[in-house]
Amino acid sequence: MKIIDYPDAEAQAIALADRVASDLRAALAHKGHASLCLPGGTTPGLMLECLSAAPLDWAQVTVFAGDERWLPESAERSNSGQIRARLMRGPAAAAQMVSMAARGQGLAETAARLSERLAPHLPIDVLVLGMGPDLHVASLFPGAPELPAALAAQAPVVMALHPPTAAEPRLSLSARVLRGAACIHLLISGAEKRAALARAARLPETEAPVRVILNDARIHWTA
Repeated sequence: MKIIDYPDAEAQAIALADRVASDLRAALAHKGHASLCLPGGTTPGLMLECLSAAPLDWAQVTVFAGDERWLPESAERSNSGQIRARLMRGPAAAAQMVSMAARGQGLAETAARLSERLAPHLPIDVLVLGMGPDLHVASLFPGAPELPAALAAQAPVVMALHPPTAAEPRLSLSARVLRGAACIHLLISGAEKRAALARAARLPETEAPVRVILNDARIHWTA
């Protein structure tokens, strides 16, 4: 784990976008295509906009969210919808996007379909995640009844979870998929999350799911 401090959110967004673009170029140079997994929410918005202008072969990049609320993509809180709105513009509009949003199938059926759809894009080349103050990452929430299965070594690519603190059911990449990414970046801000991050190192993964990626992650933090 390496923590990088930034003076403000703008500097954080610009630097992380530059780093992600560099990681993508390296993957493209190595194998001709790349996978990029991103968080939703408001925090990564500026970073996604900066990244959208990066000069690289976006047509060979596949983009998807690390998790999704069980909502249609048109919903304001859809992670896939937020990523599409903030990233898929300018040069990045040429990228291929796999949406995790609800599309008429049931939750379990969608998880199975997405597991099959995303499998060819694994291991993830570049993974960017956020973290909640409760130490959840993607939609691996402490207290979710499916969390032990999602942490298991043989977990499917995508799992349906029902976190007790979440308003909707969730779809999430499993721990083994997150842990297997080649380049891992964690984007956080605020003193509360910095303190939570320090606390996570002393807790088991069932209480601090963010631990599944901490050992290999670059932490991008600003107050």
